[in-house]
Amino acid sequence: MTDSTHTGGRTERPEIPTRLVVHSLVRKDGTVDADQLYDVAYLLSMSETQIRLCVKRLVAEGRFTQEGRGRRATLRALTDVTGSLAPDAAYVRHAYRQDAGHNPWDGTWHLFAFAVPESRRTARDTLREHLLHLGAASIQNGLYVAANPVAEVVEAHARHLGVIDTLTCLTTTDLRIGDTDEPRALAAALWPLTEIAQKHDHLAAFTEGCLARLTEEPALSGTERLTMAVELAAHFTTAMKPDPLLPPELLPRPWSGARARSLAATCWNHLRQTSPDGTDTPLLFALYSDALLSTHEKDPS
Repeated sequence: MTDSTHTGGRTERPEIPTRLVVHSLVRKDGTVDADQLYDVAYLLSMSETQIRLCVKRLVAEGRFTQEGRGRRATLRALTDVTGSLAPDAAYVRHAYRQDAGHNPWDGTWHLFAFAVPESRRTARDTLREHLLHLGAASIQNGLYVAANPVAEVVEAHARHLGVIDTLTCLTTTDLRIGDTDEPRALAAALWPLTEIAQKHDHLAAFTEGCLARLTEEPALSGTERLTMAVELAAHFTTAMKPDPLLPPELLPRPWSGARARSLAATCWNHLRQTSPDGTDTPLLFALYSDALLSTHEKDPS
């Protein structure tokens, strides 16, 4: 890890894969300008050799074509790259709706139990990972609990995997684990809230540094602003991936996640307003504008 000294404050920079940088610079017309790519990579402390090797791999995988050589080259995306840039848009919108108080918790816990045989281990592991991705926590082997109503999604995934017959779904408002039944205490015991809060604190610190720099240096170049956007996207993804998006009623007050997301939306709005608008605009801006800002700027209900 290195410090984010180029664009934000001195916070630990999450690992940014070189291919994420390439994907982040895909413009609305599906192309990447190699000269801009190398400039942004330099500000992210990446070498030209790293970028050349990454481009070579992406071309070999059939994800891009390359016209020209070196800094004069143009890359053209052959596949949809948006899924590599940000968490699922619906997931992000849900986070902002919760932060704004639009999804109050009704006190219901959603439980899932399954016993998939060893002969279908891959399906079992995939179902477990999907539950964790949806914010569920393990209570014991084969038994998971979520605070949000995700049963429909879990059942659809189990059906897709061919293990729907092994899945049991139920709800309760009377969950007790050992002697613990108070909802906040249960949430603190089931999910690593301290670790999740620390990731959001890193996002908030980086974003505050970005906002300060944007205020103090309004004449930042387009390359510097784009580099900041790439780093902001990386920090945001790092903070959001482990977050189960528990209802506010189950979280410590104040909650670091809500503050960090609010700062991120403010920073992204600033970057969006000062970014070029046209075919040269990276898809990164459109993606985060849609997913991050739609519920932050207005009540979507």
